[in-house]
Amino acid sequence: MKLIEGRAWVFGDDVNTDVMAPGLYFKSPMAEMARHCLEAIDPSFAANVRPGDVVVAGRNFGVGSAREQAAMALNHLGVGAVLAVSFGRIFYRNALNFGLPALVFPAAGTVVAGDRLRVDPVAGRIENTRSGAVHAVNGIPAHLMAMVEAGGLMPWLKLRLRKENA
Repeated sequence: MKLIEGRAWVFGDDVNTDVMAPGLYFKSPMAEMARHCLEAIDPSFAANVRPGDVVVAGRNFGVGSAREQAAMALNHLGVGAVLAVSFGRIFYRNALNFGLPALVFPAAGTVVAGDRLRVDPVAGRIENTRSGAVHAVNGIPAHLMAMVEAGGLMPWLKLRLRKENA
């Protein structure tokens, strides 16, 4: 399983799926929707997030509608993982189903925007390389992380079916 390393983008509580995937762009290609991801909270996010960067948030990240495009937009932008004190239930499921690691991180409030994080999603180890702090969280089970690394549920199922029919 790969290690995720990147800069922290820090958000607060109750970040709604509507700000991750604004309804105005639903009929647009994902690339266009992703360009507007989180712009209502941080207009610089989509233009400046880099592959492997980590979104860190407070309570109830992904609250709101069941729009799967919220997780898809973050994934399209290359976000390596989402760490939050808690998640909206459907967002959490959508994140994993679309290949975006999501970990419950009670110590999210200790991370400062711009910190460099190293995340081992299976071991449940989060290291802040700026502060030196290391946190243990519940990891993503290896079999589920294999699905995430395959790109999510549908790509994983296609791989599995190919292997079974080979």
